[in-house]
Amino acid sequence: MSGATAVVAFALALLAVAVLVVGLTTYNAVIAMQRRVDKAWANVDVALKQRHDELEQLVDAVRGVMSFEQNVLEDVTRARAAYAPDAPLPRQAATSDATSVALRSLFAVVERYPQLRSHENVIDLQQEIERLEELIATRRELYNDSVYLYNATIRQLPAVLLAGLLGWTPRDFFRAEDPDRAPVAVSVPG
Repeated sequence: MSGATAVVAFALALLAVAVLVVGLTTYNAVIAMQRRVDKAWANVDVALKQRHDELEQLVDAVRGVMSFEQNVLEDVTRARAAYAPDAPLPRQAATSDATSVALRSLFAVVERYPQLRSHENVIDLQQEIERLEELIATRRELYNDSVYLYNATIRQLPAVLLAGLLGWTPRDFFRAEDPDRAPVAVSVPG
């Protein structure tokens, strides 16, 4: 074997090792990102389930003292009934947003009526649900950050070369629906 052939063989072997190392490193990084996205979604799902469970108690507590504005309670009940943890992400996001809108309406009613504000269990449940709403918002943000990082990575070199081969596809963001971006109109009884 001549000296030039040995150099070419060594260069090709070095190139093959470099490609293998980059491929394995990229693969492991993307798999870790996929797991982070899955974990972030699981955290959102836990908070959604907690809110779902608390809603029943809040509706029952408010229903006991509230014989008026039944449409507000019906909206919350409908939103709670629509909760489906196995639904596709866009449907879960829409259900979550509808629940948040219904809750804002219910909380506005509670604020307008002193007899509701004076019931300790209603206040406790309202505070717990408000805490869960904040938790859901924080977890949604973390989920979307994880999805952004994953989606950006699989569209960049070298991961884009493996994405098609390994079936890596972009994940959906947890988006607010258009009606939820509008300001909420609250009417005060006169």
